[in-house]
Amino acid sequence: MKLYLSSFRIGNEPEALLRLLGDGGRRTALILNADDYKDEEGRAASLQRELDELSGIGLDPFEVDLRDYFGRAEELEKVLSAADCVYVRGGSVFVLRRAFQASGADEVLKRLITEETVVYAGYSAGPCLLGPDLHGIRGDVDDPELVPSGYEGTTMDWECLGLLPFALAPHYRSDHPESPEIDRLVEYYVEHHVPFVALRDGQALVVDGETRTVVG
Repeated sequence: MKLYLSSFRIGNEPEALLRLLGDGGRRTALILNADDYKDEEGRAASLQRELDELSGIGLDPFEVDLRDYFGRAEELEKVLSAADCVYVRGGSVFVLRRAFQASGADEVLKRLITEETVVYAGYSAGPCLLGPDLHGIRGDVDDPELVPSGYEGTTMDWECLGLLPFALAPHYRSDHPESPEIDRLVEYYVEHHVPFVALRDGQALVVDGETRTVVG
C-alpha cells in the first residue's frame, strides 16, 4: 500500500506524497463527498480550494463525485483505476461513509489500494475510513444521523475498509474547531483498548509497503 494520510489539508510535507507517486503520473481523483452536507456555494468553495492546493504542489486534480456513481461500482472502478492518486478530503466522516457504500467505493478502493494501482491520500475523514470502524466518533459535523439531500435510501455502515490495523485521530491537540471532539475520541480509544495513531494538524502518516512514518 502507498498512503499519505494527513490530519488537515495537504500537511507540512507534501513532498512525501510526491515521493510515493515517484516518476509516475500526477492525475489525481479528488473525492469531496464528505462536504455534501454543505450548501452548493460552500461546497463549490471547498472544491476550488482543494483543486488549487493540489495543483499548487504539481498534481493534476479532477473531481470524482461519488453521487454520480451510486449503484454504479463498475463505472467508478474504471474512473478511479485510471488515476494515479485518489485524494479524499475531510468533512463529515459519516456522509463520506454513506457515499463510499452507496457507490461501491469501499470495495473498489480496497482493491486498488492493496494492488497499488493508486496512491491513496487525503485528510481527516478520508484517512479515517481506512481503519477498522467509526465507533467513538461523534460531533457537530460528524453526526451519524445526518442524511444530506441525494442520500435518501443510503445506509451508514460503522465498519470501515480495515486496511489499517489501528484507528486514526486527526486534529489532535491542534488549533482546529474539532480538536475537543478528538480529545473525547482519544479517551474512547484508550478506555476501549483500541489501537490508534493521533495526528496533529500539519502531520501525516505515510505508508509505503511495510514502512510507516509520521512526517511534519
